[in-house]
Amino acid sequence: MTIRYPNGNTYQAPTAKTGPRFPSTYTNYGKRGMTLEEELNESNTYYETNGVAVVHKKPTPIRIVKVDYPKRSAAVIKEAYFSTASTTDYNGVYQGHYLDFDAKETRNKGSFPLKNFHQHQIDHMRACMAQSGICFAIIKFVERQEVFLYRATDLFTFWDEQANGGRKSIPYSEIVAHGIRIPVGLQPPIPYLKAVDQLL
Repeated sequence: MTIRYPNGNTYQAPTAKTGPRFPSTYTNYGKRGMTLEEELNESNTYYETNGVAVVHKKPTPIRIVKVDYPKRSAAVIKEAYFSTASTTDYNGVYQGHYLDFDAKETRNKGSFPLKNFHQHQIDHMRACMAQSGICFAIIKFVERQEVFLYRATDLFTFWDEQANGGRKSIPYSEIVAHGIRIPVGLQPPIPYLKAVDQLL
């Protein structure tokens, strides 16, 4: 049977090549370079396309000060400022529940630095929880290639303790013990809603 491309050309099967083959334990590292944000965006697209949830990354609020128009059809922003402090990274609806969460990654192996959060983000999550929203952080340990859902209430404990002389980070062992591990997948890359199910 002849197989042709849409342009009419005949498909030629690649010739067998000699040389080293992949071992049976070959692992595909194709998506290892993706950032946590990219993985979550792809996951949210998957969830929305399949009617599972509607979750989006919040746009960063900026105020444009100076714009150049080198061409009539193009504009180049030359100067802009953050107009207000951003809150958390993502929000949306899942099974009738409001979700609000932040995504953070660290190259530290032994702990997660609290400096990755800001007071206004903590205040925002507390306000959402006061309205029965579900709030959490998704934390990725890049070197370990491990991702966890960490409840906002546990995060608040460490955040408040640091103001009273407590440690400035959350130990990895604490996140393993009290967080929910999210196994990395393909479709979606970060199936975090399986972890959210444990919060409902």
